Order: sequence, then C-alpha cells, then structure tokens
Amino acid sequence: MSKIIFNEHQIRLLEANPNVASVSDRAIQYTSEFKMSAVKENLTGKGPMQIFIEAGFDLEMIGLKKAQSALDRWRTTYKTYGEAGLLEERRGKGSAGRPTSKLLSPEKKLEKAEARIKYLEAELELLKKLEALERQEKKRRF
Repeated sequence: MSKIIFNEHQIRLLEANPNVASVSDRAIQYTSEFKMSAVKENLTGKGPMQIFIEAGFDLEMIGLKKAQSALDRWRTTYKTYGEAGLLEERRGKGSAGRPTSKLLSPEKKLEKAEARIKYLEAELELLKKLEALERQEKKRRF
C-alpha cells in the first residue's frame, strides 16, 4: 500500500475545510466535532465515502482507504471511551510502553536478573569462541 503525500496546494485545500484541524504532508487531523458527527452518521448506516464527500473532502485526494480507516478508528474509540474519547487527542495514551521494573515483585526481578545473566554468559561464550577462531586463523596465515 502506497502512502499518500500531500503537496502544498492539496494541504491548503484541506486546511480550508472547516472539518480539518490541521494538515501535514502525510496526515490530516480532523476536528472533534467532525469525528463525532461522522461516527454518529456511520452508526445510523451512512458509509464513510458518503460522510466524507458530504463533509467536503475529495476522496481522490485523501484516498478512500484513509476515510475508511479513520472512521474505523473513531468508531472503536467511541465504543471504548464514548464521546469524551473523540473530544480529546488519544494518540499515545493507550500505550503502556515497556513495563517498569519498579512494579515487579522480588520473584519477578530475580527471574529477570537470572535470565539476563544466562544471556550474558551465552554471549561471553560466543565471544570466546570467536576470539579462538580468530587466533587460529592468524596462526594459519603466518
């Protein structure tokens, strides 16, 4: 799937749409009001194509898949968080990231430490074997 990249003219056209909060060369950020009304219209049976066309978007410019995927995301957010989920920026908020070691039990910390020791010992063995092979190769050359 090829990514759509907007040129300066397309960006200006998109920014003129009242349903757009901001535009970059690769992404459109829609207003919360548009997201909410689009989800409600979609839940009553209106398709993404019709919703976006009626909102003044050129689907050839933004791509039908972009309209479909945006509406899918918004519907999921709406079902999970309700209207509040669409009214605030949620990107990055659902990610827990790497679990912090502060919350681990002593048993889990010990288990992780033992696994790390085992990994480091295996790495050391591999390096020793590599050095031995390099020494043998040097002896053959001379």
